[in-house]
Amino acid sequence: MPRIALHWQILIAIALGGLAGLALNAAALPADHGVMVTLKLAGQLFMNALRLLVIPLVVSSIILGISSLGEEIGRMGGNTFAYYAGSSLVAVTIGVVCVNLVQPGIVNGAPLGTVLTLPADTSVALAKVQDKSLGDVLSLFTSMVPPNLFGAALEGNMLGLIVFSLLFGFFMGRLPAPQREAQQAFWSGTQHIMVSMTQFVLRFAPVGVFALIATTLADTGFAALVPMLWFFLAVLAGLALHMFGATSLFLWRVAKVSPRRHLKAMVPALLTAFSTASSTATLPVTLRALRERAGVSERVSGMSAPLGASMNMDGTALYECAAALFLAQAYGLDLSLTQQVTVVLIALLTGFGMAGIPAASLVAIAVILGAIGLPLEAIGLLLITDRLLDMCRTAVNVYSDSVAAVFVASREGEALAPLRKHPVLPHAR
Repeated sequence: MPRIALHWQILIAIALGGLAGLALNAAALPADHGVMVTLKLAGQLFMNALRLLVIPLVVSSIILGISSLGEEIGRMGGNTFAYYAGSSLVAVTIGVVCVNLVQPGIVNGAPLGTVLTLPADTSVALAKVQDKSLGDVLSLFTSMVPPNLFGAALEGNMLGLIVFSLLFGFFMGRLPAPQREAQQAFWSGTQHIMVSMTQFVLRFAPVGVFALIATTLADTGFAALVPMLWFFLAVLAGLALHMFGATSLFLWRVAKVSPRRHLKAMVPALLTAFSTASSTATLPVTLRALRERAGVSERVSGMSAPLGASMNMDGTALYECAAALFLAQAYGLDLSLTQQVTVVLIALLTGFGMAGIPAASLVAIAVILGAIGLPLEAIGLLLITDRLLDMCRTAVNVYSDSVAAVFVASREGEALAPLRKHPVLPHAR
């Protein structure tokens, strides 16, 4: 009997998890019920297993990739960051246009805030963003140079680890041949071990995905979306336009790669990103999809994908921008052009590394609210739809990271291999 490919297993798990989550929501089971506890445990174990792989996989991939580049590092780095800047600018522009066209914060000519009260429990969200300012956003630059490497790993400071790995790989490539080859053998062995561990963990992906989707919908349901439906749809439209419009056009016209082919290649990573709502947790799947389904070399993917997971947040930047403008509308605040430009600039800045700051998107939105004169309590409105939109924007983040890798590979003259009929991603056993 033929085995079902991993991405189909995950897609089936998402559908079944959605049905189970809606059934659990309708049953109104308490959080300490055995079914809820078991599902949350399964989902958390899967997330923890993915996160366990991230740091050694990122460090070994970047060090190997950079050490083999030599004089090419400047050109590759320039192409990578040029794409990040351009794609983020396009993303936030789409977010501004969608919210201004749809006007989700206005209901029957009145601000939504006058007819929709804040959720009862906003204390957790407010505690994360209280007293945050632009200085907290700018602190991401200090996190790039952590005083303690092991402390950075313990705190999950991916930006600091990436900077260290870039420097380590750069100077490793300049060692005398015997020492360089010994180092490369060590890091190559480390990376191959991490790939094998990734294969093992991904065998349990359908179970983890089912649990994550089921618990999400069991907590939120769909009824809570009704008062926020237009905002939800406006953000989804913006994310879809960016993913299937802007980035697909870029792939076709600039990178000379079929968008349909690339989308098909990245399906496992996109489904994992959607279910986990974490770019870094999805990184092991992203790397394997790029190398074994999209045909990007280890040299390019090892540098581009880990950088993108921490520094290229198109979906998040679009959401932050759209959320700030929506809240302004909901509270009856008519933003001037200058204020909208301020929103765009902060969203762009936070798109380059906000993952290194605690309460990432909440901090960014809190800073934007302070810049345009809105109370922090406005964030409570976003909690209704945040989890579902977080899943969607994470998928866009990962897709944009993959497009960056393909773009750099095309600039390096790599002939991308055709999508394999039987990809090396693991199957159920």
